Amino acid sequence: MKVQWGLYTSDLFSALLKTLEYTVLGFVGAVLLGLALALMRRSQTRVVRLPAGIYTELFKNIPLLAIIFITYFGLGSIGLRLSALAAGALSLVIFYAAYLSEIFRAALGGVPPGQQEGAEALGMSRMRSFRQVIMPQALRLALPGTATMGVDLLKSTSLLVTIAAGELMSQAQLIASETFRAMEVYLVIAAIYFAVCYPLSQLLLLLERKVRAGTPLTLARRRRVRKTRALLAAGAVA
Repeated sequence: MKVQWGLYTSDLFSALLKTLEYTVLGFVGAVLLGLALALMRRSQTRVVRLPAGIYTELFKNIPLLAIIFITYFGLGSIGLRLSALAAGALSLVIFYAAYLSEIFRAALGGVPPGQQEGAEALGMSRMRSFRQVIMPQALRLALPGTATMGVDLLKSTSLLVTIAAGELMSQAQLIASETFRAMEVYLVIAAIYFAVCYPLSQLLLLLERKVRAGTPLTLARRRRVRKTRALLAAGAVA
């Protein structure tokens, strides 16, 4: 007997929303932490640079599943009990921040040093030159790797089935245990993941192409970029 999918539509939709919730929380947190780590690793101060380097190397070489177990079961065993949502999102942040920090560090290092020097020579503060000159160029360089990590993070939410986090794989496990149609159930879940990940990856690819072509995202950014380029060109001529 086939699975009567109509009985599980609302449950699958709720599980999909939960999967997207984990994805958004994990990705936003990983981007913020990864950028902070990248800036720390580019610091001239060893006391700032060393902890960021240790963090990156440590969590790049620990499986995500082990991090999930530590945050959910490990912390719980010492009295720090986290909900499945908190533990799952935290695990994704911890793991992917290590990889994103490497992407951001490489992107920042890929901006020619002359850009910073030229901006400062024109009277820009270090913070302003970083925000208006260095960061936009670094984001363009970091976009391909960041997009790949985002899609990979979405797929990695399936590992949260180990803590019954309520996402798609957890729901699939429940349906399979009720219907005894494991092959059919997991094929459908795989199709749902594909239906979400493929359009997202194509959308990010389109965004990457536009950014590489220099297409501005907003009119305000277009004006800032034109102004900055004009200032840099004037400084170069002078």
